[in-house]
Amino acid sequence: MPLVTTTEMFRRAHEGKYGIGAFNFDNFDVMRAILRAADNLKAPVIIMVSSGAWKFMNPLYIRAFCDIAAKEFPNAEFALHLDHGKTVEICKQAVDAGFTSVIIDASALPYEENIKATKEVVEYAHARGVVVESELGAIAGIEDDVNVDDKYGCFTHPDEAVDFVKRTGIDSLAIAIGTAHGAYKFKPGTKPTLRFDILDEIEAKLPGFPLVLHGASSVPQDALALVNKYGGNMPAAIGIPESMLEEACKRGVGKINVGTDLRVAFTGQLRKVEAEHPEAYELRTLFTPGLEAITALVESKIKGYLKSEGKAVI
Repeated sequence: MPLVTTTEMFRRAHEGKYGIGAFNFDNFDVMRAILRAADNLKAPVIIMVSSGAWKFMNPLYIRAFCDIAAKEFPNAEFALHLDHGKTVEICKQAVDAGFTSVIIDASALPYEENIKATKEVVEYAHARGVVVESELGAIAGIEDDVNVDDKYGCFTHPDEAVDFVKRTGIDSLAIAIGTAHGAYKFKPGTKPTLRFDILDEIEAKLPGFPLVLHGASSVPQDALALVNKYGGNMPAAIGIPESMLEEACKRGVGKINVGTDLRVAFTGQLRKVEAEHPEAYELRTLFTPGLEAITALVESKIKGYLKSEGKAVI
């Protein structure tokens, strides 16, 4: 199946009251592990490249590898998304490089400047058949060069969301309702909370409009324990409970962004192989268990986000 935009994905997700998993990849082996999960389930999925991964992999290769993967995994309907495009220029570069979706993340700018930058990307991308996501509010934590100090006080204002969507012409909106980037989302002893009241108000004011949650890793504790058992040091890493993410999907969130969980799952298996097989040096031996863990994790998450629909239909 060829690459698609997220337009039809989001339409079906809203009708079925389910969400679509959006997963970061940092190399092409991880990309294949994600798409293998979607192919196994015959499910829609969004694969994402952050600004850091963009530089690491070289954008010259990314779309070409995706086109090849589309042949390898014919049952996977997928979009290629630039995650956290911090400038108009990198968004335009991603459009020209064959991405089918981009985010212009100008949320750190004053409101009117955010609108101006977003409109410029929308005009450029739409003229070339590419969809655009943008962001309002502050998503706490750290991912690449995203840094926010206030974890709880910068939620998306529903009226501002309506104005922003109307004035920019974006196709989807990332909202801040309590998620956070990275593995260390919350202080030890703090109970993760999503502001479903804000989500409900935004959905009521923008009925059917695609909403997105960034920083939605749950940090599975079994994967975290594996990292630490074999020499890692990731204490008190706390994420968003999967039950909350599934509830968000039922309430109108169409896209759930996950990156940290895949990295933790891979790292735990890599450390285990290195500890149990110190003689190993072939990359196939070292990497395969981690890639298999990513596929299993992505399958589990896709099933959870699709729970209210019951099954994936593409």
